[in-house]
Amino acid sequence: MIKCISYWSIPGGLENTCPVYQALTAAKAAGFDGLELAIDQQGVVHTILSEQECSVIRQMIEASGLTVQTLASGMSWGCCPTDPNPKVRKKSIDLYRAALQRAAWLGCDALLFVPGAVMIPWDKQFGPVKYTDAVKWARQAVGQLVRTAEKVKVDLCIENVWNGLFYSPVEFRDFIDSFDSPRVKAYFDVGNVLGYHQYPPHWIEILGKRIGRVHIKDFKRSVGNLTGFCELLEGDVPWKETMAALRKIGYRKTIVAEMLPPGPGLQDRTSQALTRIVAM
Repeated sequence: MIKCISYWSIPGGLENTCPVYQALTAAKAAGFDGLELAIDQQGVVHTILSEQECSVIRQMIEASGLTVQTLASGMSWGCCPTDPNPKVRKKSIDLYRAALQRAAWLGCDALLFVPGAVMIPWDKQFGPVKYTDAVKWARQAVGQLVRTAEKVKVDLCIENVWNGLFYSPVEFRDFIDSFDSPRVKAYFDVGNVLGYHQYPPHWIEILGKRIGRVHIKDFKRSVGNLTGFCELLEGDVPWKETMAALRKIGYRKTIVAEMLPPGPGLQDRTSQALTRIVAM
């Protein structure tokens, strides 16, 4: 497996202001093999970058010696694919079409996609969206985006996240299968499922080969809310069993530590912890 860190875990990454070369340098200095970049409507990597601008970044990545195989996005939180307003839903799909194309130009193999929300824990103004409507609109979004994903040869990896949708691995599995496309996969976040009172290895077993990419976080069940996310090896994720489950399904791709917010020494501590986790 390829040990990576999220751009959001680098100072300036959450704001999308950290230059790519600086993020690559920080990731390499901390001992990571790769970096996950992030795209937004504005900032360093954004949805209207030209092919030439992406080519310059791609050359920078190649020169760094690191791998950048995945592109993340938090655009769904501000422009949600399941917003009751059809204009917002259309804009969201347009943004992700653009993101898929930029991912291809950057040389990435996968784009992280949050397919919408019923409620957003940190945004009290959003929702609640009726669950059946949210699923319908999420299905419409993926159905439209998969055509672009297939065209540009980038996996559309749907993340399990605290959005009120797909908290059952069986429902999540069936949703992915309903598109009958090898480009629609799961972006499995290990730490997120503890907040659902569930067991990561079981999700891995059920999703199996549908898992396209993996995010790594830790979580304290005793806290049980957003402040329960913690540094690796300080929470309740059953790491040995989780890694065994990933190996059993033949997963050998990137495992991206997504540690928020960034702070002094975080990259070094995360790198050391992730090395221990991968060896389990």
